[in-house]
Amino acid sequence: MNDDVTDLESGDNDAPVQEARLWQGNGWTARVIKNEDDEGWAVAMYKDGEPEPALVGPWTMGRDKKNPKPLDVNAFNTLIKTASEVIRRHEQHLHAMLHKSTVVWWEGSELKVTLDIKPDDDDPYALLTAIDEMGEQLAQVRVAASFKLTPASAQSWIENGYKAPR
Repeated sequence: MNDDVTDLESGDNDAPVQEARLWQGNGWTARVIKNEDDEGWAVAMYKDGEPEPALVGPWTMGRDKKNPKPLDVNAFNTLIKTASEVIRRHEQHLHAMLHKSTVVWWEGSELKVTLDIKPDDDDPYALLTAIDEMGEQLAQVRVAASFKLTPASAQSWIENGYKAPR
């Protein structure tokens, strides 16, 4: 850790930190750091309790063209908004990757078929579920996490009496 950065673990944890290169408040920490790739500076945004930054981006040089521009309340609030949006988009993407659905017609009724992937390092799997128009679960089977849910695969599963696809 840089000598010019206050140790966040010491002192009054309730008081917001507002230093030139370190701001903390509203559940976030902004830290201005030396950009390892070039001569410039970067800012890293950490959500409280998270070991990795949610956002790292370039930071403006100060007037002396050597040191970074100091953080201020407006910049900190903008960084919080941007980092929160990055996290929200990441969560939406992860949800979309793990939860898929399609709709098929079967015997005059619309059925929703969902695939919920359960990631696991040792035994990943997915649950394939059929739901009728009233929201009642008709069937559920365990399938491989790699199962591809398409209207055709859903239709085939239903036509085969909801037997687990191979």
